[in-house]
Amino acid sequence: MTQVLPGWQHLRSGKVRDLYTNDRGELLIVASDRISAFDYILPTLIPGKGELLTKLSLFWFDFLKDVVPNHIITTEVPSEVAGRAVIVKPLIMFPVECVARGYLTGSGWAEYQKSQSVCGIKLPAGLSDGSKLPEPIFTPATKAEDGEHDENITFEQCVGIIGEQASEILRKLTISLYSKAHDYAASKGIILADTKFEFGIDHEGRICLGDEALTPDSSRFWEATTRDSFDKQFVRNWLINSGWDRNSTPPALPDDVVKKTQERYASAYQLLTGKALK
Repeated sequence: MTQVLPGWQHLRSGKVRDLYTNDRGELLIVASDRISAFDYILPTLIPGKGELLTKLSLFWFDFLKDVVPNHIITTEVPSEVAGRAVIVKPLIMFPVECVARGYLTGSGWAEYQKSQSVCGIKLPAGLSDGSKLPEPIFTPATKAEDGEHDENITFEQCVGIIGEQASEILRKLTISLYSKAHDYAASKGIILADTKFEFGIDHEGRICLGDEALTPDSSRFWEATTRDSFDKQFVRNWLINSGWDRNSTPPALPDDVVKKTQERYASAYQLLTGKALK
């Protein structure tokens, strides 16, 4: 059930976040403890996840502000959602997800095995799952409605959706953000394999970074030596091995999977920020 917050009107709920607005046109984004995988919202919550996502996004928004402005107005939010919500300015969002890949894995690996390319970008022969790419690549995707699947698209298809100028700008921003975050994460013993960003235009006509930034929900984080994941790949792997057919309601997560997911997310946060999650 959607939380009632005095002074705020509920607009909609996504897979993880609930969105509210006020009479000044500001937006309140509340990160829940829900977790999604394979475009389904799972029936099991991950306690503390919403707070972690919010705090880690804030860390990255601040770290990357010299590359691109972001949508944050304030963290002074209603007490009912303190710690897991932010107030942001509304943006006219670009209808594409901006994905940067520095390593070959996930849907990119699946596509490479068929065509030796990812989103129309030809890659060298002989790469394997987890291979580092010669340079980071921009692989946009469509934004699907809840319950539908995001689809990888070529740069040319992205141009067809948002135009050439915007596509060029978003590609440059995406690679710049990824590269700066990747190098920082590497200094902390973490490989940032890939991530996705969402951009929009504010009322002054500036392109801003919105939604979330570089969380274990939107990124693949690997321990540099072992390649163990600090993201929700652990949950994806459990679902794959559970026998679930992906055409029905996902099964509930066992307590040990919930606990290990919490531990992985918390490890990523602590390594990246140098702080324990309070």
